[in-house]
Amino acid sequence: MSICSSLARKFPKLTIIGEEDLPAEEVDQELIEDGQWEEILKQPCPSQYRTIKEEDLVVWVDPLDGTKEYTEGLLDNVTVLIGIAYEGKAIAGVINQPYYNYQNNGKQKLREHRHEAKAGPDAVLGRTIWGVLGLGAFGFQLKEVPSGKHIITTTRSHSNKLVTDCVTAMNPDDVLRVGGAGNKIIQLIEGKASAYVFASPGCKKWDTCAPEVILHAVGGKLTDIHGNALQYNKEVKHMNSAGVLATLRNYDYYASRVPESVKNALVP
Repeated sequence: MSICSSLARKFPKLTIIGEEDLPAEEVDQELIEDGQWEEILKQPCPSQYRTIKEEDLVVWVDPLDGTKEYTEGLLDNVTVLIGIAYEGKAIAGVINQPYYNYQNNGKQKLREHRHEAKAGPDAVLGRTIWGVLGLGAFGFQLKEVPSGKHIITTTRSHSNKLVTDCVTAMNPDDVLRVGGAGNKIIQLIEGKASAYVFASPGCKKWDTCAPEVILHAVGGKLTDIHGNALQYNKEVKHMNSAGVLATLRNYDYYASRVPESVKNALVP
């Protein structure tokens, strides 16, 4: 309610598509955010986007990505995703990790008091990663998996035989099973995983729009399992029915290893 209502009030001509349906009644004023991040507004808008009209933008919102993990207390899996698309292409995005730094002695549990967070410059609770194509991505340190290592990140709670077959075909050194599409893309850009492989129709456009931008802004690539770019215009179906394949580097290595049986089972 807060994200979609705040955006709709400030930018009434936007098309906003969210995972959760919005109630028709008036939203409590306390939920309206009308401020803006001055630091971002100092950045130059990429020239190709300067003449875009508000009504030509589609915003894809997932207010809580990694819901199952959230209910289980795996709070570092949780992200808030806001992606902006123009002419069907994801061009700007925000990944917020509200519980970043919320770990205590390796246990993923909520601290009762914010001031208990570990001391030092990185003890701030939560972080926001954002990016715009043609400008870059910000709010994190870009890192790559050591060359020659193939570490796959895939679903933790939506696995099946297709997912497993596709991961196995990559001949991975290690497989990470975590929640949330936003979280998996963060693993790619922070050097914890080399490919995000999800050979299943489980995730939706609001799961991939914002993360795709962050990845593309630093030279990575996200497609469906066939190698097709994802489309984000307002008429598009919400389901990413042909799965997701994403890498920071060496996309072709992973794409070439997707089994034909997996491709045949997943129709775009």
